[in-house]
Amino acid sequence: MRSNYKKLGEYITPINIRNKDLVVDTLLGVSIQKCFMPSIANTVGTDMSKYKVIKKFQFAYGPVTSRNGDKISVALLENFDAAIVSQAYTVFQVIDHEALDPEYLMMWFRRSEFDRYARFKSHGSARETFDWNEMCEVELPIPHIDKQRAIVKEYNTVVNRIQLNEQLNKKLEETAQALYKHWFVDFEFPDENGKPYKSFGGKMVYNEELDKEIPEGWADGVLEDVVLFKNGKKRPNKRGEYPSYGGNGIIDFVAEFNYENIIAIGRVGAYCGSLYRIISKCWISDNAICAQSRDNTYMYCFYLLKYLKLNSKSEGTGQPLLTQSILNQIKVVKPINKIIQKFDKITDILFTNEKNINIQNNLLSQTKNILLSRLSTSESLKTEQVV
Repeated sequence: MRSNYKKLGEYITPINIRNKDLVVDTLLGVSIQKCFMPSIANTVGTDMSKYKVIKKFQFAYGPVTSRNGDKISVALLENFDAAIVSQAYTVFQVIDHEALDPEYLMMWFRRSEFDRYARFKSHGSARETFDWNEMCEVELPIPHIDKQRAIVKEYNTVVNRIQLNEQLNKKLEETAQALYKHWFVDFEFPDENGKPYKSFGGKMVYNEELDKEIPEGWADGVLEDVVLFKNGKKRPNKRGEYPSYGGNGIIDFVAEFNYENIIAIGRVGAYCGSLYRIISKCWISDNAICAQSRDNTYMYCFYLLKYLKLNSKSEGTGQPLLTQSILNQIKVVKPINKIIQKFDKITDILFTNEKNINIQNNLLSQTKNILLSRLSTSESLKTEQVV
């Protein structure tokens, strides 16, 4: 054992408190992302008194590792004073918080090196488990408590900034979607005087094809009038610099590209109808459809497609499926071009802000991973430049 490393078993103890009086009713599970989540287990008719109680700053982990791939399900309870977890989990706590900070220990569990170690140490014939004895044999550097807390503070600064950025992006996206609905569904786009069109007496005319009133000068049409759809192609084998998109986003990086400045649409399966706005050169795989704006109003087209909820338009008995034929014939309202152009200009600014925040979060995520990797030497990393 390295001189500055200690065995974890000296610092932790198992907890086995059952929910006998049924006072705790918050049922949680542990994900492979190493966080607690609401349990999806069917508990109808289940005796909840046998479930284990876990309290704030205690840990739970799933000893069975054979069905988790490369990740170990372990998490620190921070957002609840108490919860219950399945009997399958092992609950434990740090004995002395002045010797080992629970958040510092959780940082160690987040390291990819810990996952590899736990998988290597797992054993069993029918199913592999990383049992309590193996957990106690884990070795890690345990510096002075002040050093631990300084490292945790540095790490949390990065994590909190990432979370704040994600909230900002969510607000930007909600703003863009609300603006689309306000202008093109509620018909409250700004009139010549900057007032909401419909509320301030804008003329509405009945459209038989759409079976509703629309603003004067607007028309009915089908989606292919606005968007050109093309199928993706099989992903190249050679890896490279260009992101390759499937229905669930980036699936690889390849040496060729087949599109640039487009919208990718998930074509089949669970991600059918998913949408990705892509400016850079990319490869659209055969699990996606490429959508190109016919008049270069990509933000309008993106939110039009999002509002249409394309997954609900899919066909197929075994799994959802979208085709060009389905997409082309979807009925749509066709606004006058100057309103579309104005919407595109506003939402393009929002999209640019989202993109810049995503770039910053990628850098912050790299910093977070470096901080975790340096735990093995208890080094800290100055992060002022990126936070």
